[in-house]
Amino acid sequence: MKKNTFVQPDPQSWLDSFHFSIPIKIRYCETDMLGHVNNVSYFMYFEQGRIEYFENLGLTDELFGEDAVSVVADLECQYMAQLYLKDPLMLHIKVAEIGRSSMDVQYAIVVNGELKAAGRGAVVLIDTKSGKSKPIPEEARKVISSFEGWE
Repeated sequence: MKKNTFVQPDPQSWLDSFHFSIPIKIRYCETDMLGHVNNVSYFMYFEQGRIEYFENLGLTDELFGEDAVSVVADLECQYMAQLYLKDPLMLHIKVAEIGRSSMDVQYAIVVNGELKAAGRGAVVLIDTKSGKSKPIPEEARKVISSFEGWE
């Protein structure tokens, strides 16, 4: 069954739309006996990239502070090719869309210019006292919009 993809309009154009990336060193414990990276590890890479993206933008207090915390509401990965222990992995991260209290974050795992996996997920800002969603601060919206080139 073919799944609709968020990798649009084509893989290369989608990759070109990312403005932030980090190298990921694959650890031995993230692989199986054949040296393949376990499918669960991709989600750990996404989390690491998401945190570093927001740290890079100086938004950790707004999105991970005492009054509010960002939580993952859904997360998916489309596996396109296998990863191996020695692969020089680059993880690209971007916010693709901002809603009232949520953001759609997208991820691209690339090895030597080849897209190996694509991911996306919704992150929701939660008020730590009430446990309910709260609006993303205007300052955070401005920083992300500027960084992503939406302005």
